[in-house]
Amino acid sequence: MNNENLASAAPPAALPTGRRGAYEPPSESLEPVAAPTNTWPAWMRLLIMMVLLTFVAILAIALMRQNTSEQRAAGVAPDFEFTTFDGETIRLADLKGKGVVLNFWASWCDPCRAEAALLQEVAQRERDNNIVFLGLDYLDQEHAALAYLEEYGITYPNGPDLQSAIARRYRINGVPETFFITPNGEIDFTVIGPIQSEAALNQRLDAIRP
Repeated sequence: MNNENLASAAPPAALPTGRRGAYEPPSESLEPVAAPTNTWPAWMRLLIMMVLLTFVAILAIALMRQNTSEQRAAGVAPDFEFTTFDGETIRLADLKGKGVVLNFWASWCDPCRAEAALLQEVAQRERDNNIVFLGLDYLDQEHAALAYLEEYGITYPNGPDLQSAIARRYRINGVPETFFITPNGEIDFTVIGPIQSEAALNQRLDAIRP
């Protein structure tokens, strides 16, 4: 074997140190990639959270009110005054001598819808018997409340409970809730949840007739 053959079998010379090999990634690819930034401001995230919590609370109230409970309540009915959607001002004290059915409701409340037609039917029947039905719209929007009243053909006096002032006086926890008030201004009975039948409603009315 000659020296010429030995030289041809030698390994290739290493690449010059100043030259980058083809296998080395470019330096740009080694730079860290910035994480995408959250473009929603804090106030918007807080607003979304509040809306979601409000929705959950309303849904929970509606689900709880699917069932009905009744309780006898003693004591004088707190006086109140409100303006109906038609612009009429009504004060409870002016209705002394008449039985009063005070119903708290809302257009978003499914159990309220379950009793709406019954309340309207009986209110019409009792209008000449010194029994007065009143409706107070609770935590609602006016356009939705008016659409609700039109949908069920409700004609007895209804109006918004502004700032839930009357609801606080009567210590309601949700809707529907109905108070049966005697001619001398005392609360005879409270129905929490939807009124289940005409017979049940008639029974309560018989206790507050003049």
